[in-house]
Amino acid sequence: MDYFALLHEPRRPWLDPDSLKAAFLRLAAQYHPDKIHQADADEKAAANQRYSELNAAYHCLLEPKERLRHLLELESGAAPEDIQGIPSAMMDLLVQIGQVCRETDLFLAAKAKTVSPLLKVQMFETGMAWTDKLNQMRQQIDLQREALLAELKGMNTAWIDVPPPGSAGRAAALPLERLEQAGRIFSYMARWTEQIQERLAQLSF
Repeated sequence: MDYFALLHEPRRPWLDPDSLKAAFLRLAAQYHPDKIHQADADEKAAANQRYSELNAAYHCLLEPKERLRHLLELESGAAPEDIQGIPSAMMDLLVQIGQVCRETDLFLAAKAKTVSPLLKVQMFETGMAWTDKLNQMRQQIDLQREALLAELKGMNTAWIDVPPPGSAGRAAALPLERLEQAGRIFSYMARWTEQIQERLAQLSF
């Protein structure tokens, strides 16, 4: 299913979140229970199915990595392969995040064993320092994410003058390789953000 077409959105790497939400709400309102309460069972089932499809489309297109994966599948005719290699431009950030997370884990393990009130006070101060470091890592990820979103927005122009869907030369005219790389980067960013959030939650106790 083409989620872009379902929500009446153009196929693009970047979509405005507010416009996407407005499109979803406008279409979903047609299948609200208040609109179909007098319908028969078959009509209600069809409406519920349509609402589920619209909801799935909205959440797919809202999340950049899922939107890019869907766009790649539509344009190339197959889902992108799950390549584990990280782009070289992200290696430094990967190393930094990995080191901070490992050192935070060591601190958390030591903190869990601490019973002395005096040492607990010291641990609290040290924990604040690790919280600051983790937040700095999260800020770096956010900056990288914003830069990548801006790149996707600029890539939208590549979809303006290409041959229509199904044409022989369409895929070759689109930057699909870079799109696949961007999707992988978004996946790594989501994973790193989750790892950082887990440790921040542990540090807050």
